[in-house]
Amino acid sequence: MFGEGPPDARIVLVGETPGDEEDRQGRPFVGRAGKLLDRALNEANVDREEVYVTNVVKHFSFDERGKRRLHKKPRQVEIVACRAWIDAELLAIRPQFVVCLGATAAQTLLGKQFRLTRQRGEVVGNVAAGVDWPVAALASWHPAAILRAPTSAARAEMLDELVADLTTASKAAGRR
Repeated sequence: MFGEGPPDARIVLVGETPGDEEDRQGRPFVGRAGKLLDRALNEANVDREEVYVTNVVKHFSFDERGKRRLHKKPRQVEIVACRAWIDAELLAIRPQFVVCLGATAAQTLLGKQFRLTRQRGEVVGNVAAGVDWPVAALASWHPAAILRAPTSAARAEMLDELVADLTTASKAAGRR
């Protein structure tokens, strides 16, 4: 599944993989994590209709548990196989800012050495090999990680940090 949003978006949000609901609907960030992302975008005064949302891996990896399909972290071979597609999306859109949602997206686009827990919210230079225009990026919490946080206090803190990171991206991209 490819992303969605305006072809001239100034901001691209990149997650890990589609989830169960995304896989069923064929659209990115429409499940519980998508609803939380919408809330964070709203709190950051960013219109979802102005951003492009996509994932590093284009298919839903899962383990079946009875009638449930449980998300499975993508394997490196899946990330490598899908890399050309995320690069093509970025080249077609030419955003001014990329927000990597979660460690998988961050390490794919910002390098294997990137550590979300240490570098979350840091604005960095060019993403993706082959990018030939100035594009800044930062990594933040994936909304699904916020939903899985062990306490309500941790969830609230992570959501506040996601909102702050989206606000940073919006200001840096000179949103319309």
